[in-house]
Amino acid sequence: MANRLLPEWHPQDAIQLTWPSATSDWAPLLERIEATMENIVVAVARYQSVVISVPSTATRHHLRRRFAYLGVPAERLHLIVAPADDTWTRDHGPIGIERDGSPALLDYIFNGWGGKFEAERDNGLTQRLADAGIYACAAESRDVILEGGAIETDGEGTLLTTEACLLNPNRNPQLDREAVEAMLTADFGIERVLWLANGHLDGDDTDSHIDTLARFCDPTTIAYVRCDDEADPHYPALAAMEAELQTFRRANGEPYRLVPLPWPRPCFDPVDGHRLPATYANFVIINGAVLVPTYGDAADSRALVALGDAFPGRDIVPIDCTSVIRQHGSLHCLTMQLPRGSLATHT
Repeated sequence: MANRLLPEWHPQDAIQLTWPSATSDWAPLLERIEATMENIVVAVARYQSVVISVPSTATRHHLRRRFAYLGVPAERLHLIVAPADDTWTRDHGPIGIERDGSPALLDYIFNGWGGKFEAERDNGLTQRLADAGIYACAAESRDVILEGGAIETDGEGTLLTTEACLLNPNRNPQLDREAVEAMLTADFGIERVLWLANGHLDGDDTDSHIDTLARFCDPTTIAYVRCDDEADPHYPALAAMEAELQTFRRANGEPYRLVPLPWPRPCFDPVDGHRLPATYANFVIINGAVLVPTYGDAADSRALVALGDAFPGRDIVPIDCTSVIRQHGSLHCLTMQLPRGSLATHT
């Protein structure tokens, strides 16, 4: 049976989210992150369904009323009680593939980005949702550690990732580069891997997830973070990353069209002053639109224009993520797409 890792622009049934809990690290910011999540749900529901795992029955009842008030069609909202440790669905959610023309979901081990955070409930969340009957196909357990934010694909056999994450001994210390590539070939039908050796964001807990740095927009286009401030500590690593991207070639030998994304002013945590990982690369592709994180910065408008050029024919929808980066992630990190045919009840 042939597997193919689906690109994010493949038709989707839904976006999956994990609602924040008052007992999580979001507690001091709960109202703010809930407001951001509401904005995401309202935006996505204009185009497709939304699946949300919620911490309690009371939360489910509250959100049904709240989203009805906000005009979200009931048939596009799927709420399942399944407690979690945190909200980063990109990394604990299922990864969609196509197998012999039909969708399938792969459920990888999530260990809190190398044991940095508690992740037991997050790791079991996909199976609990499968047991609840939300998926139209089985969630197939895999015995290796992998997060959705660590991988990007063109849908045509090429995978883009970072050495700092996929080769980190805090994930799969038994796997060297060759073994990682063999796993990617077996699970995803990958024919070649483009490894970035450079690039990082201060405040990022993920060991340089690719979705914070560089993203496929289509099989020929990569949007990436560019730092144009030579005084910024990020400048050397991101300049080296840009140079790497310029050497990458498509399978046919042609260079990629590279779309630089602007560099926002530094964002700092208001409590202890540490730098936060604001990045415009953390956009989300859905049916007919692209949701783009914004940070109340002058660079926001330039990012929206750049991604509008990269995604002709799609609506460009800004989502304020100033609260999201307080917990060291952004918009893409909160979401996981479910490919067409994988949702048991969908529109």
